[in-house]
Amino acid sequence: MIEHFTFLRDRTAAMHNTNATPKMTIPSPSVLHFRGGRRAVSREIYPDMEEFYRDLALAYRGAVQAFADAGCRYLQFDEVNLAYLCDAEQRQLLSERGDDPDRLPAIYAQMINTAIADRPAGMTITMHLCRGNFRSSWIAQGGYEPVAEILFNQIGADGYFMEFDTERAGGFEPLRFVPKDKTVVLGLVTSKSGALESAEDLQRRIDDAARFVGLDQLCLSPQCGFASTEEGNVLSEDEQWAKLSRIVEVARMVWGD
Repeated sequence: MIEHFTFLRDRTAAMHNTNATPKMTIPSPSVLHFRGGRRAVSREIYPDMEEFYRDLALAYRGAVQAFADAGCRYLQFDEVNLAYLCDAEQRQLLSERGDDPDRLPAIYAQMINTAIADRPAGMTITMHLCRGNFRSSWIAQGGYEPVAEILFNQIGADGYFMEFDTERAGGFEPLRFVPKDKTVVLGLVTSKSGALESAEDLQRRIDDAARFVGLDQLCLSPQCGFASTEEGNVLSEDEQWAKLSRIVEVARMVWGD
């Protein structure tokens, strides 16, 4: 769900156009493995999948460096596949094709860590996790428990944009693994329908999440992008603006100005 692209030609140009920090979002390296698995990787070139994982991670390291050289200081990985690994049906499909779903979270974590190993000081790395968002549809379901410890404690990201808009994403209990120096952005406002969440319900759910991680480590956002693909989702532009306004309203209620 690649929701936003901002390409920086150089840091000087960025400073002339905004006083905010532009964000670049790219697919996570896991995307090149999860959907196709072994059959999508040449056995002639990579008889050993460990070599494929290594080269993929190093290629991403070069890409991260290129973004850094261009002035990017906020890079987000679109890591939907760790969320898919929380779904029993998806895990079964992986097992049937010969992958071990219990091993993949650690493999994906290592690739991400290798990719960001040389990031410059001051470059923020975040991750977005969701379960599908094409035309308001979804693919996977299941709480974050199967990947939570690795997600929060073995991946060197600074923050996580997490889907929590429906029961499909499970409860907030996995947030107990979040270290004190990391941030979680609660995706409580759905991008899949125009129904506007009430401020009271959003505040209550933030309070529920704060039982497992510090309130000062939490933020609020939509669950995913309103138009993850060119087809968009089944809600109007006015409904999208209303949701963004509600997020600002609730953020001020909970955290102040």
